[in-house]
Amino acid sequence: MARETKAQRHERMREQYIRLIELYPLAQCSLNHRNEWELLVATVMSAQTTDERVNSVTPELFDRYPDAQALSQAQLWDVEEIIRPVGFYHMKALHIIELSEALVERFNGVVPHTMEELTTLPGVGRKTANVVLGDAFHLPGFPVDTHVKRVTSRLRWHTQWRKTNPDPVEIEKQVTAEFPPEWWADVSHRLIYFGRQICHARNPECEICPLRESCPAAPQFLAQKAEKEARKKYAEQRKALKGQH
Repeated sequence: MARETKAQRHERMREQYIRLIELYPLAQCSLNHRNEWELLVATVMSAQTTDERVNSVTPELFDRYPDAQALSQAQLWDVEEIIRPVGFYHMKALHIIELSEALVERFNGVVPHTMEELTTLPGVGRKTANVVLGDAFHLPGFPVDTHVKRVTSRLRWHTQWRKTNPDPVEIEKQVTAEFPPEWWADVSHRLIYFGRQICHARNPECEICPLRESCPAAPQFLAQKAEKEARKKYAEQRKALKGQH
């Protein structure tokens, strides 16, 4: 792709996002929750696992511990047993108990609604805080997870795309500069859906991707796939010819 100006990139990003809206009309958080506290706890547990797995344990967890006050008094072993399926359950159990204690001690059991306050809680980083801000409080929040990092890098929505480990804060800063604040959470959701369903880490499905015509990375992936298919076909033909002797 020829070098594009900032204005051209802005226009391309807008056009690509329109396609994502068409592909995913409904943008919402896939973690089941009834209030901001449940979303906060669920998001902390979602690190390095799937939302589906988190959703499989939260009904029992929140039935037994319905609020921060209750969870702050929980026994570590009991919480570990409930959330075991999500992986890293010891550290996650410790974090959600400690953050519940912090909520009770410092915020009267109420989840704060600023980035500065949220990130003072145990186990809560910028990504988790952005999820809570955007989905619980409907405030500007742009969570940058592994899907968002991968997809925005391939689409070159930021200048960090050449880096193996792009800076999430810089991605957030550059991408959000291109969209109105009230869109940020939905932009993140749609990028996550897209990363899960089409723009996979190892084998992106560029041949069916609605963004392939404008995606800077698509030609390379399509060429690699074509070469792989050609090699496979060659190997099959060679095997068949050998079998005729």
